[in-house]
Order: sequence, then C-alpha cells, then structure tokens
Amino acid sequence: MSVSDRKRTALPHEYQDGILAITAMGGGLTTRVLPDDKRAFRFEVIFRTDHARLRGLAKPPMHFHLYQDEYVEVLEGALVVEVEHVEHVLRPGDGVFTLDRGVNHRTYPLDGGEKERVRMLLSGEQSTNPLRLELAFFENWYAYQEQLFISGESLDFIQAFCMFDAAGTCLTLPSWLPFRSSASRLLGIVVGRWIGQLLGYRPFYEEWTTDWNRLGKRMDAHMDTSALETVTGAKDKTR
Repeated sequence: MSVSDRKRTALPHEYQDGILAITAMGGGLTTRVLPDDKRAFRFEVIFRTDHARLRGLAKPPMHFHLYQDEYVEVLEGALVVEVEHVEHVLRPGDGVFTLDRGVNHRTYPLDGGEKERVRMLLSGEQSTNPLRLELAFFENWYAYQEQLFISGESLDFIQAFCMFDAAGTCLTLPSWLPFRSSASRLLGIVVGRWIGQLLGYRPFYEEWTTDWNRLGKRMDAHMDTSALETVTGAKDKTR
C-alpha cells in the first residue's frame, strides 16, 4: 500500500459550523467529531441505510475493548447493538447503552431499517493507556475499507490486527475456543504488533490521520508496550 494509494483513498474531511465531519463509504456514513473533554471521543454517526454501499453490507466483526467502556445512544432510526450474540434494538428515547470493556459486541443499523437514516451518539471512556480507542482508529479503519473497495483487494489480516491492537481492541474468536479472550489478546500482539512491525506494517498512517503530530508519539509507545503487560491485563490508570 503506497503513499499515493493512501492519499487517493483518504476520507473527505470538512468543517460544518466548526465541527469536523468525516465522510466514509462513498457518502453512506458520516461521522461528526463532537467536543467532549471527559471522553476519549464523542461522535455523532449518521448511517444512510438506503445508500448503495450500505445495502447488503456485511456486519462488522465482533470485538471487545481492553481499557475503555463505550457508550451508544440512538437519536434517529433503529440500531442493533449485539452483545455476546444477543441482539438489542435501540431507538430514540431508550437512553444510553453501555458496552463494558471486555464484552464482545458490534453495532449496525437494523436490517430493512424503519427509516432511511440512523443517527447515533457514540463515545468512549477516557484513558491514559497508549493503546486506546480514539478518532485515529476510526479514520484509518474506514480509510482502509475504502482502499479495499477501490482496489478490489481482500482484507489483509495483519493490517487489521495491527490497527485493532493499537486501539486496545481485540477481534472476537469462536466461542468454542478455550480461553478465547486471552487468545484474542495474544493474537493481536503476535500478529498485529510483532509480525506486523517486522514486515513494516503501521497501525495508522499520516495520510489518513487528522492529528498526526500527536499520534506519531503514541505509535512509538504502541510498538514499545510490553506484551506481557497487555496479556496479563495491565490496569488503566483511569480505573
């Protein structure tokens, strides 16, 4: 994946009334980055469920976060929050749904949605851990999806593990696998961090990242973080 390829697939960024808005999926998904000093991130996310890129789109992968709780609130339409393979349908007025750290989950618009638009607030707990979920992950993950769509290439699992590991997030393994949570964490370290680093992969890229000056230092911390601390569950200072 060359620099020119990344520049070509960088997501459109524009400011609307002083709020950064990022467009992905060819216009099917818009994320407005809202200010919130008490959260690692706070987004207003808008799905246009009638958009060609979203119709028939596969569900996102099940995953869990190591160091942060996540919060979801639906403002418009209907959203499915799947937790440990149990589907919860959220609608306006249902309040905030908390996704605790360590819980396997994914979110997606209700299939055959009741409206052509789903709008939600998504935020994450503040964290001092360098391996944390924040704006850079979302920018790079969706820009990478754009790269795959344009090129027709298949998902590079090393790149995916590298991105998820840097965001303190693990992909969920099959439920029949013993100690699957620990195995997920170890897989992220071995494949995403160690093998990825040896092969020249980076979790995030300058062409896809808004706050690159700050993030560059964090990526160095990501590469230096002790795998032993991660596997044994180093505690976040915010808890």
